[in-house]
Amino acid sequence: MNQDRYDVIIIGSGFGGAAAAYSLAKTGLNTLLLEKGNWVKRDETAWNPKDIFINKHYKSYAPVYVNQNNNGTQEVYFNEVVGGNSIFFGGVALRFRETDFERWPISYMDLEPYYSEAERLLEVSGEPGLDPFEPYRSSDYFYNDLPMSEPSRRIFSASRALGFKPFKLPLAINFRNNSKTLCIKCNTCDGFPCKIKAKNDVTTTLLKRAQEYKLKITTGSIVKNISDDNGTIESVTVVDKQTGKEYRYSSKIVILSAGALQSPGILLRSNLDKYPQREFIGKYLMRHCSAVVSGIFPFKTNPDKVFHKHVGITNFYEDFRNVTNTSVGMIQDVYMPEGETVKYYCPKGIKTLAAFFAGNIQNLMCIGEDDPVKSNAVSLSGIRDSFGIETIKIDHDFTKNDYKRRKYLIGKAKIILRKTGSIFSFSHGIDEHIPPAFAHATGTVRFGKSPETSVLDKNCKFFGIKNLFVLDGSFMPSSGGVNPSLTITANSLRVSDHIVKNFDEFQ
Repeated sequence: MNQDRYDVIIIGSGFGGAAAAYSLAKTGLNTLLLEKGNWVKRDETAWNPKDIFINKHYKSYAPVYVNQNNNGTQEVYFNEVVGGNSIFFGGVALRFRETDFERWPISYMDLEPYYSEAERLLEVSGEPGLDPFEPYRSSDYFYNDLPMSEPSRRIFSASRALGFKPFKLPLAINFRNNSKTLCIKCNTCDGFPCKIKAKNDVTTTLLKRAQEYKLKITTGSIVKNISDDNGTIESVTVVDKQTGKEYRYSSKIVILSAGALQSPGILLRSNLDKYPQREFIGKYLMRHCSAVVSGIFPFKTNPDKVFHKHVGITNFYEDFRNVTNTSVGMIQDVYMPEGETVKYYCPKGIKTLAAFFAGNIQNLMCIGEDDPVKSNAVSLSGIRDSFGIETIKIDHDFTKNDYKRRKYLIGKAKIILRKTGSIFSFSHGIDEHIPPAFAHATGTVRFGKSPETSVLDKNCKFFGIKNLFVLDGSFMPSSGGVNPSLTITANSLRVSDHIVKNFDEFQ
C-alpha cells in the first residue's frame, strides 16, 4: 500500500470540493482532489436523452439502496463524474434569504461576501432588484441583461398579470462572455452535461482555475474510509476503480466533499464511534419536497425547442414562516423533456398521456422547503460492493408540513398556468420518480454550536478532530426554499478562507 503526503486532501469534486480546491490551491498548498467518477465526455452522448436519462451514461459503479416513502428498497445508480452535480444542474444560482439562516450558527451577512465571490467565479448572470425576497447584496451580477425566450415570457407576463412579481432567474450559464463558448439556448441543460461548455459547471470555472496552481485531480478513486488517531485524521484509504489496488494518502487537512449522501457513508465506515456526535452522522437528510406542474395547451408551447428556464416566483416564500418555521419555497420555469424521457420517468397513470402531449405541455417546478427530521437518514446498507466496501442505504419520508407546503405551491402554479392559457394541468412529486432522484440532498452532517446537536462546528470542522472539514450540502441544518448550489459554493469559500488564515494550527 503506497502512502503519499499532501497539504490538503479533498474528497469529491462538486460545488463544495471544487470551491475548496480553487481557494486552497491558489495559495500554494499542495492539494490532492480525489474523485470517484471520470471526466465528462463532451461528445454526441452529452445531449442524447436516451444516453443520459435512460441508459445512464455516467451512472455509479455500485448502487445506493433507497427506501422512499416506505415503498420498499430500490437499487439506484446516481451519476459519478468530475464536477459532481454541477455537470447536470440547470444553472440556477440563487442565494438563500436572510430568514433562512435562523437555525444556523452563522448569519446571512457572514456568508454574503462569499456569495458575491461565488457568483463571480461561476460567472452568474442575473438582474437584481426584481425578486421580492432578494437578500442584501454587495455586488452586481457578472452580467445583468439576460435574454428571455418566448415560453418564459409567457409565464412572466401571466404571473405579472396576476399581481405576482416574477423575476429573471440568476443563471451560471454563459450568455454574454465572448471569450468563451456562448450558450446556443438549446433545451438540453437541466440534467445534461453541456457539450460545448457553455454551462458554467465547476470543471469549466473553479477546477479549471485551480489546475493552474498546485492541484492534482485523481479520477476513479473510491474512498474507503479515513483513519483517525487521537483527534487527527492520519490517512485516507482509497481503492483505484480500474485496478482494484488500495492506496493510502495523508495530509495536514482532509476536506470531505462527497455530497450529502456519500460523505456520511465515508464517515460511518471510518470508526468514529468515540465521538459523541457520531449518532447524528447521516441523520436529518433533506431533499426538498418538490413537484413538477404541467399545463396542457391548445398549441405547441416550445416549437423551436429553445432554453426557457428564466422565470422565478417567490411571492409566497414567507407565507408559512410563522407556522412551520420554514419558507414555503418557490416556483420556477423549467423545460419539458422529450416524449421518450417523459414516458420513462413519469409515474404510472400519466406516462402515456404526458408523452403524447409532450409538445403541448409547459412546466413549472415547485421547490418546497422540507423539515429536518432525524429519521430521514443515510446509513450503511450491510451490502458490500465489488471492492468489499460497504455501500449506503437511504430511508426518507416527507412530513405533513412538507406536503402542505408543496400542495400550496402546486395550487399557485396551476393558477399561473391557467392564466398563461393551459386548458388542463396535472402535477407529480419528484419523490414519485422511478428511480428516485435526490438532486438537492442536504443536511446529513450538519453544523451547529455543540456536538450535542451537530456534527460540525460553525466552520464546518468535525467536533473533536482538528483537521477534518466537511464542505458539501451535508453541512446545512435547514434546506431553504431554493437550489442549494450557490450556498454550498459560498460556504466552501468561507471555510477555505478560514483554513488558509489558520493553517499554522494544522502543522
